[in-house]
Amino acid sequence: MMNASSNPKSPITRSLSVEYTLSLITALLMAAMSVIGLFVPDALYQTEELRRSFLSNDIVNLFIGLPILLGSMAWARRGQLIGLLFLPGALLYVTYNYIAYAVAMPLTWQFIPYVLLVVLSGFIIYRLMTSLDGRSIQQRLNGKIPERFAGGVLAGLGALFFLRGIGQLVQASITGPELAVIIADLLITPLWVIGGILLWRKKPLGYISGAGLLFQASMLFVALLVFFILQPVVAGVPFPTTDFIVVFVMGLVCFVPFGLFVRGMLRNPVG
Repeated sequence: MMNASSNPKSPITRSLSVEYTLSLITALLMAAMSVIGLFVPDALYQTEELRRSFLSNDIVNLFIGLPILLGSMAWARRGQLIGLLFLPGALLYVTYNYIAYAVAMPLTWQFIPYVLLVVLSGFIIYRLMTSLDGRSIQQRLNGKIPERFAGGVLAGLGALFFLRGIGQLVQASITGPELAVIIADLLITPLWVIGGILLWRKKPLGYISGAGLLFQASMLFVALLVFFILQPVVAGVPFPTTDFIVVFVMGLVCFVPFGLFVRGMLRNPVG
């Protein structure tokens, strides 16, 4: 297989072998923790509240989070632009999820692998973002994707979830896993705002980050909808009809610019 970094048309500025190796380690650790959570829940979740909140999410991580990470890696290793831009988004999906796990867990050994997943995925994202030629990607995609529409939706959703998180945080009654998700929102959604603004302004970093951020946001909406469906079966709670409809509608708002962005990338694969 040809190394994409040796291709003069490739936007990769150096070999990504280290990043691919670390991404595979991340995927294996993610799979291991999800399997342990599903089959030996008492080993990870010391309270009934943690089990109710995270067992369904372990299923989602195995059947949504893990495939999007491995799929993005496979595309990226082939030098496909869509894979190179999706991989940071897939890793950001991992980062978001395991921020929530780490915050919710007591300070015991169970806390360590979740923090490791957050740190490892964040480090790989940084390495990937600094390994891509933003101007090359800008030239490929400029005018072929809806920069202002996609950037506006991304920044708007980021601001909405960030302000929602601030509003919820002031409610002293919110604790445990629910608080952990709010903290994950507060840490990650500012990246949506920044990436959206950069994409709106057609900056090189906006083109590098925009696809990944839209990918991550779209997959989070899909994952949350699946989580709602699983909760009545796994946790024995009522199906949240109103929440499901709201998230579905908000997801559609994100899916449209994401789909248009993907179309633009597929018309400009790395040769």
